[in-house]
Order: sequence, then C-alpha cells, then structure tokens
Amino acid sequence: MIATYVLIGLIVLALIFAKMAIVIIPQSETKIIERLGKYYATLKPGINIIIPFIDRAKVICTLVRGRYVYSNNIDLREQVYDFDKQNVITKDNIQMQINALLYFQIVDPFKAVYEINNLPNAIEKLTQTTLRNIIGEMELDQTLTSRDTINTKLRGVLDDATNKWGIKVNRVELQDIIPPQSVLQAMEKQMQAERDKRATILTSEGKKQADILRSEGEKAATINRAEADKQQAILRAEGEAQARVRKAEAEAVAIEKITEAVGKSTNPANYLLAQKYIQMMQNVAEGDRTKTVYLPYEATNLLGSIGGIKELFTSDKTDTDTKDKKVK
Repeated sequence: MIATYVLIGLIVLALIFAKMAIVIIPQSETKIIERLGKYYATLKPGINIIIPFIDRAKVICTLVRGRYVYSNNIDLREQVYDFDKQNVITKDNIQMQINALLYFQIVDPFKAVYEINNLPNAIEKLTQTTLRNIIGEMELDQTLTSRDTINTKLRGVLDDATNKWGIKVNRVELQDIIPPQSVLQAMEKQMQAERDKRATILTSEGKKQADILRSEGEKAATINRAEADKQQAILRAEGEAQARVRKAEAEAVAIEKITEAVGKSTNPANYLLAQKYIQMMQNVAEGDRTKTVYLPYEATNLLGSIGGIKELFTSDKTDTDTKDKKVK
C-alpha cells in the first residue's frame, strides 16, 4: 500500500518536473533563460527543454494598457507606446502641449533585458527630452507646419540612442499639438484677417479686370462706330459723286438734244439760260409778299439773254409758219 502511494507520488513529481522542464514559446515571442543566475539561452518559438529549479526565465518590464507590467515573456512584435501630453517651449517662448506616439520593436532580447532596467520608462523619458530639444530649436509656425520634419528628427535620435538597448524605432508620430488658448485665438484672428485680405484682393482684381474689359469693349465700340461713320461718309461721297456724274451726263445729253432741236446756228446755252430765267421769274411772281426782283449782275447779260430768247422764239415762229405754208 505504501509502495503504491510512493509510486503515485513519484509519477506526480515526474509530471510536475516534465511540465516545468518543457517550455512552449508562442510565435513572435521569446524568453531569456538564466542558469544559476547567469545568461544561458534565448528560447525560440516552439518546444524548449530547460532544467527546473536550475534554469529560470528572466523577468522584463513591459507597458500594457498604460501600466508597467513585469513578465518573463518578451514580445518581438512592433509595439506602440502612447505617451501622455507634455509641455514644451518653442524657440519664440510659446508653451504648448504635445502628445507623441512611438512605434518600436525589440530586435535583440538580450540587450533589452540586460542593458536597461525599465525599458518602457527609459524610452518614454528619452522621447520627452528629445522632443523638448527639437521643439526648442523651432518657432511656433514652423512647429505647426513641420510635423514630418519633427518626426524624422525624433526617430533618428531615438533610433541611435536605443540601438544599444536592442530596440529598433520604426517611426514616431506627433498625435496632438495644442498651443495655448490665447495663441489659438490670435491665430484664428490672423487667419480671418488673411481670408479678408485675399477676398479684398480678389474683389479688386475682379473689378480691375471688369474695368479693363469694359474699357476694351468701349474702345472697340468707338472704333467700330468711327469705322462705320467713315464707311458711311465714303459711300455717301461716292453716291454724291456718281449722282453728279449722272446728272452731268444727263445734262450733256439734254444739251445735245437741244442742239439738235434748235440747230447749230443757235447757241444752246442761251436756250438753257432763258429757261432758267423764265423759271426764276415764275417763282418770283408766285410769291404774294415778294418785293425782290432778281436781275443778272450785268445788264448786257440780261439784254443778251433776252435777245437770245427773242431769236429763239422768232426762229421757232418762222419754222412754224414755213411748215404751215407747205401744208397749205
């Protein structure tokens, strides 16, 4: 009976010993094993065998949900640390708050365990001091518009400083940059003034372009009107010239006809002058209150005209009598 209890106890102890000796490591994790207080091995993912009570896993400090936690499992995946907001001062003495995100990965578990005591706290403090130094070299406007520059500088400094800790800093992001309320109000007023300035400039530019287009339109209209008046005057002059030419041609034809009618012995000019004179005398006689009598400038002209009229009518009468005698 006692032997049975002893055997059962030995089996239980063997199972406990086997459980302590077999260590299963998940993927992307590892453990640092110390044998009698000295570094022995870095366990790989899968099944690993250790000596219970002689080999033990080294404990490391990690940050879980904003709290420092001590564990013997070392996570080799990329981790994110969201640090609390901190106060920084710019080059132009503006105090503001900045919240940073740090993405890092443990690439050498041995250094991460033995080169630094509290790894998350060390990374946080290093990030804060480095960020203060970088912001202190920049003015407020440059800080607000140069996040990529700040991230690049911060990542470079942290990567160099944490290299001896077995840490690889992949990237750093500035999550929030919060200036003081007074600065925010001043920036708001400045942006509003800048918008008003741009609106005024655009309005004046539009008015300027409108005035230019209006003046160009008036200029084109004036030129077109002048060109139209010019063409109208030219056409009118050409019409008057053609009318005078036609009138002169008509008068020439009339003179030829008169010459044929009165004969070559009689001057046709006397005949035309006599017609004009008779027409003028008729117009004078038609007026009731007309007291003016028009006479040629020289009396000889008047007598010559009357004589021409007499000859003309005499010759016409003689021709008429001759024709009557022939008829009889």
